[in-house]
Amino acid sequence: MRRKDSEDLVRVGPGTAMGEMMRQYWMPAAKSSEVEADGAPMRLMLLGEQLIAFRDTSGRVGVMDHRCPHRCASLFLGRNEENGIRCIYHGWKYDADGNCVDTPNLAGNPGFKNRIKAKAYKVVERNGLIWVYMGNRKVAPPLPEIEATLLPESDVTITFIQRECNWLQALEGDIDTSHFGFLHAGAIEPEVVADDSLFRFTVQNRAPEYHVTDTPAGTMYAAYREADPAHTYWRFANFMMPFWTQTPQGKFTEHLHNRAWVPMDDHHTMFVSLTWRQHPPSVGADKHGKMMPGFDRTFHFLPNTTEWHGRWRLAGRPVNDWMVDRAAQKTGGNYSGIEGIHAQDQAVTESMGPITDHLFEKLAPSDGMIMATRRRLLKAARALAKDGTVPPGVDDPDIMYAVRSGDFITDAKMNWRQAYDAQMRASFRPLKQAAE
Repeated sequence: MRRKDSEDLVRVGPGTAMGEMMRQYWMPAAKSSEVEADGAPMRLMLLGEQLIAFRDTSGRVGVMDHRCPHRCASLFLGRNEENGIRCIYHGWKYDADGNCVDTPNLAGNPGFKNRIKAKAYKVVERNGLIWVYMGNRKVAPPLPEIEATLLPESDVTITFIQRECNWLQALEGDIDTSHFGFLHAGAIEPEVVADDSLFRFTVQNRAPEYHVTDTPAGTMYAAYREADPAHTYWRFANFMMPFWTQTPQGKFTEHLHNRAWVPMDDHHTMFVSLTWRQHPPSVGADKHGKMMPGFDRTFHFLPNTTEWHGRWRLAGRPVNDWMVDRAAQKTGGNYSGIEGIHAQDQAVTESMGPITDHLFEKLAPSDGMIMATRRRLLKAARALAKDGTVPPGVDDPDIMYAVRSGDFITDAKMNWRQAYDAQMRASFRPLKQAAE
């Protein structure tokens, strides 16, 4: 890793290689429920830009630079009224597209407003999410066909959680091939796992072998271990451009979920998770149906505030050592001493600092997926910067749909590609079934 490689990967502000690539895609920015018609504007940080989001009287959502184009007073203080946001400084008003529709302090000059436009971005709502396009195309690309985002809001669990670290190190926790057997399950012995749970193979062998490959949408890994005699236990996971992941914690044919790691700025990330309610992640219960130590999936949030980084913060944070319980770590069967799989991931990625020092890292063979994903990102970002090559998935969003993750067992004679393709053919597709 060269310093230039590291900088290009982690910096997301305007004009940066990764930031410009991110701006080619639609991004999930907030829950639809977070803004109400004629309600208070919400501060929104995306790709290092300080924005506001508001829902006007007619229900349209506007996302724009928080500064009024007149004298740069913050429109967060504005009055959301009569289909627009009005700056309280001089009364200038803007609609959801950023058009100035009123300049009441300019007597006798009604046409002046036509020369003014706020910096506003294209916005679309779909299935409970507010999507924002921050690119410079006059006609935005199509929305991504990411399977879990296509389901009705009533069919998915949508979770937002903020992390106090760079987007890349947060995302890389999802594509790490071997940490689950330690961070989350290091104190779990195979004999306590339910007999019908494939998770027992993870704790029987905490050092899997793996295959890593590029895909049209991004990258994929297939971690594998010996299962019962003449059988292989597989765990597939995916990275999809520019910041989407799928983890292997569930039955492949039914484990329908997607996660976005949306950069707020270089030091803060918004985790956006969508999980099909019909088949939630299955890891956690022991032989008696009791939750194993450390596997709790309850999130404990601090109250939201109106600060730039005031939304969806967990109670466990760097300032309180992520609430690590040393007694539980030592004698309570909780390897990390931190309660909750997500909280454990959050602690280790935030503990790396705001941005990981990649030049200090000593990557190992088990980090093949991480290395491949970094190369994929750099290649796409630099191709865009050099000759305008459109990144994967921007104009061909259907490549995102043909991706799944999860675990399963096959005959040991099957190779990774045969195993994956067979599972894809057998996978339940709720949208397709509903259409039929």
